[in-house]
Amino acid sequence: MKPKAREVRQTLLSTLADGEFHSGETLAQTLGLSRTAIAGHITQLTGWGLDVFKVKGKGYKLNRPFILLDEAQITQRIQMPLKGKVRVAQVIESTNTELKEGSTPRANGDVILAEIQTAGRGRHGRQWLAPVGGSLTMSMYWRFNDGYQSMAGLSLLVGIAVCQALKDCGLDDARLKWPNDVYLYGKKLAGVLIEVEGQLGAPADSIIGIGLNVTVPENEFDVGQPHIDMSQVLGAEINRNDVAARIIEQLWTLLPAFTQRGFEPFVSDWQELDWFADRTVVIKAGNKRISGINRGIDASGALLLETSDGITRFHGGEVSLRAG
Repeated sequence: MKPKAREVRQTLLSTLADGEFHSGETLAQTLGLSRTAIAGHITQLTGWGLDVFKVKGKGYKLNRPFILLDEAQITQRIQMPLKGKVRVAQVIESTNTELKEGSTPRANGDVILAEIQTAGRGRHGRQWLAPVGGSLTMSMYWRFNDGYQSMAGLSLLVGIAVCQALKDCGLDDARLKWPNDVYLYGKKLAGVLIEVEGQLGAPADSIIGIGLNVTVPENEFDVGQPHIDMSQVLGAEINRNDVAARIIEQLWTLLPAFTQRGFEPFVSDWQELDWFADRTVVIKAGNKRISGINRGIDASGALLLETSDGITRFHGGEVSLRAG
């Protein structure tokens, strides 16, 4: 029986990750497929972001090797009691979708990470592009028994967790852009996407998605806006399993406190990390653009914009913020 397409692509990804040449003939024999079929699968992987090339007489090779994400390595690096299950999937539609629609029962703190997302999403339905082996894409499940009203400021809290995790990795200068981006030196380093399920007056289930640039050379990959990666500060030898462990630790630490007390205790932490603090910014709300001075956030996580008319509050999900 021929292996399933997903199994084939996972095997190819694991094999090629060492950065060495692998002949099409050997790969075909290993997987029990034709060389033409192998070529087709590798073409698909390339379309999903795997940076692989072919040299006649030698075979297939990645542009740069990378260490695969590994459940055991991540859990071994977590320096606190586990508060959820950690799972790695090599090729899936998206980590958020997998947690939302997967058949596996979910519990608070459960995490899934992926090497390849075939349909990764960003804010406002934009496609989230991530080079294979150079990014960290993950999602965590968390239930709020008090419903939607208890989730105000969640994306901001996640930003704080990511910044603290990056600091634990040796990267001290990450900052936050309201409501859900992590910046480094004025360029995007990571993004947060929160998806919520539930009805008013009932518990709400949140899927917390995070996409982080680890090794994403600006001259090789276009994400549609100025971006930066961790390697530009920390060098190329970054183990994404360690970065994932630090982020998971921070979320497992902060989310229980947030669930009990809300966002107010974290306002000052967020404002210390605010990249646009007291700067002129432009808020895009539908077809309107409103210019003003960023005066931070309130206890609900709303942005405080000072204009000639006074202070106006804006809530995440409704608007976009840009430098003035």
